[in-house]
Amino acid sequence: MDDLTDIVKLAQNSRSSRAFMANLPGIEKNAVLTNFRDNIIVSKGTLLKANAIDVFNAKKKGLPNAFIERLTLDTSGIDSMVRSIDEIIEQPNPIGKVLSEWKRPSGLNIKKVQTPIGVIAIIYESRPNVTADAAALTFKSGNPSILRCGADSINSCFEIFKLFRQSMAKYNVPDSCVQFINNPARELVEELLKLDNFIDVVIPRGGKDLISVIRSTSQIPVFSHLDGVVHIYVDEHADPVKAFNVILNSKLRRFSICGAVECLLINKNFINNHEADFIPALISEGVEIRGDEYIQDKFGTSSASKSDWGKEYLDKIIACRVVKDVEDAVKHIDQFGSNHTDCIITENDENASHFFSRLDSSIVLQNASTQFADGGEFGFGAEIGISTGRLHARGPIGLNELTTFQYHVLGEGTTRS
Repeated sequence: MDDLTDIVKLAQNSRSSRAFMANLPGIEKNAVLTNFRDNIIVSKGTLLKANAIDVFNAKKKGLPNAFIERLTLDTSGIDSMVRSIDEIIEQPNPIGKVLSEWKRPSGLNIKKVQTPIGVIAIIYESRPNVTADAAALTFKSGNPSILRCGADSINSCFEIFKLFRQSMAKYNVPDSCVQFINNPARELVEELLKLDNFIDVVIPRGGKDLISVIRSTSQIPVFSHLDGVVHIYVDEHADPVKAFNVILNSKLRRFSICGAVECLLINKNFINNHEADFIPALISEGVEIRGDEYIQDKFGTSSASKSDWGKEYLDKIIACRVVKDVEDAVKHIDQFGSNHTDCIITENDENASHFFSRLDSSIVLQNASTQFADGGEFGFGAEIGISTGRLHARGPIGLNELTTFQYHVLGEGTTRS
């Protein structure tokens, strides 16, 4: 793909595949996906070699460690891709499902039936596994898709895409059902975002800059999330052991993902009555704590500046401050959060209920790691991203979030009086 004419033709081809995809039986979709997961398993060596090229180039450019961590694909990462595909295969085919049905006094029988959205363009950055997740989810949900990865992951992502293309060819599925832009030129994306007569939805997955540019320039509806400014509030009624385990897992399991906690809010009574040993534990694991005056004095941490509140680090850094109660925590999150994921650690149901009802985050947790903010962990098989918007899709975008519906109205020569 070399010019703007090619990108228009690609989008036109996707549009022409809508009817085919919408009517492809679930058993045939699963056959393609099963072959795809088998192709991944036998092609591990090829995928690792392609990824090694991307990682080498990223290091040569001096890209941040957090970026390289997201870019890196190892054997366990490939195994995780396979498990995600298996879970998508196990999900029921959403297309054609009757969501509700009722009879009207007029004699009409009305059915609300699940249908594909249409052509979906997914624009993402560094994570190679997004290629597999996006291709599998859009395919299973009956949507033609156009995939475009970042320039720094092009070798890894294209190899994964080629495996999907092979699986489609084996079962005579047209190439236009899942397509890939293998040219990293930015002007191609700019043109793609104008093609609202061919593309129905754009889903960006990546950093703040990518999402902001797409939201501000796209003529096509966008499912997007902003920063993952994830908070954990440790309530005065928190179990110290649960707090320790949840906080360390929320930060250290993978610090470079959008579900990693970026700010700790600690109730003043809790920290006065307990050791708050999760702070020294984080420090011992190499995490830089940027605290308010109380945290600095008590633990000898770095000083938090105004810019630390509301910052997505995606690194071994966390902001921390003391608050007086659950409402104080909620006010802080309202001001500095991103409506992504927030957690309360407490044994007090009333405080938990207050936290849940007052926050407008797409995911709110109690006594559980924020790293569960993931479609796979929700039982969706995988996700394309986590939407913080309020229209159509919110939270992890899985199979059902990639569908819409239509009404089937059945009469018997019925007329309206």
